[in-house]
Amino acid sequence: MTVQPVAAFPDQAAPRREQLTVFVRGLRVEAGIGVYDHEQNRLQTLVIDVTLDLGPHPVERLADTINYETIAEHCRAIVAEGHVGLVETFAERLALDSLQDPRVRRVVVRIEKPGALDQADAPGCEVTYSR
Repeated sequence: MTVQPVAAFPDQAAPRREQLTVFVRGLRVEAGIGVYDHEQNRLQTLVIDVTLDLGPHPVERLADTINYETIAEHCRAIVAEGHVGLVETFAERLALDSLQDPRVRRVVVRIEKPGALDQADAPGCEVTYSR
């Protein structure tokens, strides 16, 4: 009896790129944020995570992707514009700024406001936009 070799994946096609995801986790910024009187005219820490899903394209140079610093610049620009009432508003502005780049197919922005709620590590919000 002759034993035929068995391929692990007999119909295996060549690998294909499905997704490129660029992210920044734990970016800390000091922002004027909040709706209560005690939150006016002072800065509070926000911890920001941004995940950008780009198309399945090759990356050979920086121009083929999104620079991490660009994400941080978007956050700092929102802070520089002045006081924002809600964390949700900040998150939406950041998400929509990220979608200005046509390579971004989907963006998830998560913002934590560590000092906002006693006995909680991280109250905050998360928004997702896609095209």
